[in-house]
Amino acid sequence: MYELHQVTEHCYYIQSPAKVGLIKLEGNDVCLIDSGNDKDAGRKIRQILDTNGWHLRAIYNTHSNADHIGGNKYLQTQTGCDIFAPGIERDFTVHPLLEPSFLYGGFPPQSLRHKFLMAQESEADELKQEALPEGLSILPLPGHFFDMVGFRSDDGAVYLADCLSSSETLEKYQITFVYDVAAYLKTLEMVKTLEAKVFIPAHAEATEDIAPLAQRNIDKVQEIADRILQICKQPCIFESILQQLFLAFGLTMNIEQYVLVGSTVRSYLSWLKDTGRADYIFEDGQMLWRAI
Repeated sequence: MYELHQVTEHCYYIQSPAKVGLIKLEGNDVCLIDSGNDKDAGRKIRQILDTNGWHLRAIYNTHSNADHIGGNKYLQTQTGCDIFAPGIERDFTVHPLLEPSFLYGGFPPQSLRHKFLMAQESEADELKQEALPEGLSILPLPGHFFDMVGFRSDDGAVYLADCLSSSETLEKYQITFVYDVAAYLKTLEMVKTLEAKVFIPAHAEATEDIAPLAQRNIDKVQEIADRILQICKQPCIFESILQQLFLAFGLTMNIEQYVLVGSTVRSYLSWLKDTGRADYIFEDGQMLWRAI
């Protein structure tokens, strides 16, 4: 873990729970794509920088999930680097309490206010193309989170952030976090058409051919949607839908899984409603979802 892998002339990634990109710039300067999941990750990244005599100029965050911005604070404090984050992700980066609050739907209990869901605050500017070094461009990847992006280098590397999961992750967790299902599917269809020397997803192995894994993720979305519609043949409340999904997929309920999977299932229901395949009714003081 935390080994440095070179994939093109200028591009690297650091193997970690959420892969961190590293790009060599002029002289000894480098920039990072994301910063790992916590202060300890930041320290290990700093060791790699120091070992190679590299100076960290900037961190470009793909999105604001805690496992991607957790090293921001440490690295910014230690190096004085700039940090950039796209759109709404910048607000979550500067005010990380927003993430557990958004997931929970109110002020989160202490059991959700930890580094897994809430990184340390870091100063960040809004990511725009002009903030990037020459040879690096923004690749919009909406769906998993609000304004998530990836990056493409001019020497053939594409960093894909969390726009897809490995087959092993899909098999283990079944329902991976998605904020906007329609946007997520559109992103996956786009990713299938991309060409590059190497694709670097944050939570899957680097590969020269990303299309099969993108299709695997598309198929999983459709499987989950079909399962929800099957459950909703009889009108049921959200908690019942969530319970039946956990039982059907053999998932273990805890507070983190309740908010992560629960938020995702709500997004699926919104998508099914918007595409005319499900609807809600109110009966005896309850909101019931039903397939159409």
